[in-house]
Amino acid sequence: MAYHISTEEVRQKTRGMLQRELYVVVTSPVDGKEDLLNEVTPAHLDHQVRMEREGHMVAAGPLLSEDSESFDGTGMFVLRAASIDAARALCDEDPMHASGARTYTIRPWMVNEGGVTVRVTFSDQRGEFT
Repeated sequence: MAYHISTEEVRQKTRGMLQRELYVVVTSPVDGKEDLLNEVTPAHLDHQVRMEREGHMVAAGPLLSEDSESFDGTGMFVLRAASIDAARALCDEDPMHASGARTYTIRPWMVNEGGVTVRVTFSDQRGEFT
């Protein structure tokens, strides 16, 4: 990699921005474990929802092909955690990873720019997220 600066230099260049550290996890199926993938999917989804309810899960879902026509089993999720070790522990608890059906990589992500919009209407108790 030709470009490399320290995290401190990044923090200096983005002073005043959010600088929130989250953890990006890319998870991939292990060849030959397709039957196991199907078997542990319900427990995996339960784990994802538990992490969401506990406030760890920011977002999760499958990574589709560029044309959105297929899925090769690769997924991604973003976690809130106190440290990379805490994020790794959450990943290791996932039945997909614990069973050996999937492997994962994890990277700290410094979030600086972006935004979300949430609209809640009281009369019909609906919410919209964009």
